[in-house]
Amino acid sequence: MSIDIGGMRIRYKDKDDTFLETHLVSKEPFGQFKAWFEEACSKKEILEPNAMCLATVSKEGYPSARFVLCKGYGKDGYKFFTNYESRKAKEMAENQNVAATFYWEILNRSVRIEGYVEKLSDEESTTYFHSRPVPSQIAACASYQSTPIESRDILCDREGKLEAEYMIPHKEVPRPSYWGGYIIRPRAVEFWQGQKRSPA
Repeated sequence: MSIDIGGMRIRYKDKDDTFLETHLVSKEPFGQFKAWFEEACSKKEILEPNAMCLATVSKEGYPSARFVLCKGYGKDGYKFFTNYESRKAKEMAENQNVAATFYWEILNRSVRIEGYVEKLSDEESTTYFHSRPVPSQIAACASYQSTPIESRDILCDREGKLEAEYMIPHKEVPRPSYWGGYIIRPRAVEFWQGQKRSPA
C-alpha cells in the first residue's frame, strides 16, 4: 500500500521577499558558502550546522548516503573524518566521485557539492584526532564501522579496556591507522533558497 503525502507542503518566502541574485554576498562559491554557513551557525535552533549528507558510489554504480560532520572548509574544499574501513571509505577508494549536501531547514537553504575526494595527510589527521575529547578518541579506536558485531557488550568491553588504559592524565591515545580525514575537491557548488511556494 502506498501512503499519499502529496498534500504536505509549507510556505517559504512571500512574493515580496524573494531571494534574488542581488542578495548574493559573493558570486564565488567559497564566499557565498561562508556567509550562509556563518548565518546557520548563528541560529541556536540549528544544532549541527556542519552536518552534511555525503553520497558515495560503489564501483558497481550503487549509491549510498549518510550524514557526516564537516570539520573544515575553504577554497580548497570540504574536510571530514571517518574510519578508513567503513563502507563509505571503501566506496571512495573504488570511486573518488562524491556529492554532499548541507540543509538548514529554518533558513530554507541547501548547498549541494559535487566533486572528488582525496585523503588528508597523516599529520593533519593526527592533529585533528588529538583535538577531539579523549572519550571520542577512544570511541574511534573501539569502533570498527560497517563491521558486524555479536552484541553491544563487545563494543562496550573494547571501550572499557581502552578507557582503563588511556583515561589518565597525560596519556596520549594513538590515532589508529584505520581512521583519518578526507577533503572533497568541488567541481560544482549549487545554492538553493526556498522561494514562494507554488499553488500545486
